Amino acid sequence: MERIAVIDFETTGLSPAQGDRATEIAAVILEGGRVVDRYQSLMNAGVRVPAHIEALTGISNAMLRQAPPADRVMGEVADFVSDCPLVAHNAAFDSRFWDAELARITRQRRQEFACSLLLARRLMPDAPSHKLGALVAFAGLPVAGRSHRALADAEMAASLLLRLEGELRTRHGVGEVSHALLRKIQAAPKTQLERCLAAHRETAGA
Repeated sequence: MERIAVIDFETTGLSPAQGDRATEIAAVILEGGRVVDRYQSLMNAGVRVPAHIEALTGISNAMLRQAPPADRVMGEVADFVSDCPLVAHNAAFDSRFWDAELARITRQRRQEFACSLLLARRLMPDAPSHKLGALVAFAGLPVAGRSHRALADAEMAASLLLRLEGELRTRHGVGEVSHALLRKIQAAPKTQLERCLAAHRETAGA
C-alpha cells in the first residue's frame, strides 16, 4: 500500500454545521506496513467543551486555553499530511471536520478518504461491533492509549488498517492493496464484495 495518512479528531460535538469545533487532531503516516511519522496537537478554537464531552475525552477547557490556535494547528497538520490519501475510522465524521477546519484557513482537501469502519464491516463481518475499540479487541491488536484521544485512536485505526490489508492478502488473494481499492471495497454492497475483489484480481493480473 502506498504512503497513507490515518487521522482522528476529537471535537466539541458531532457536526461542524451546528457550530461544533475540533479540540484535538492526530495524523499517523503509514508506509511499508509500519508507522513512519506522527503528528498530534490540541487545538484552541475559542469554544467551550461541554461537560459530557470532557468526561468522554478527558480534554478540558483549561487544557484548551493553553493549546495553540486551531488555525495554526490545521495549517501544520495539512502540511504534515500533504497529498497523502486519507483514512479515518468513521470517515464521514472526520472528513466533515477536516473540511470545515481547513475551510476556516481558506484551504481545501485535495485527496479522498477511505473508512476503516466501512472496510471492517466488509472484511470482518463476524466482529460483534465495528466501533474502533471493539475491533481492536476482536482482532487482538495493541491498545495504544486512552480511547477518544486523537493519537491513540489514530494509532489503533492504523493498526486496524494494516490488519485489514493483511486480510485482503491472505484470505482474499489480493496481491497489491491500494487506497483506491479500499474505496471500491467500502462502496461495494456486502453481497458484492467477492465480485468487487474478483474484478480487481482480474484487472491486476491482466
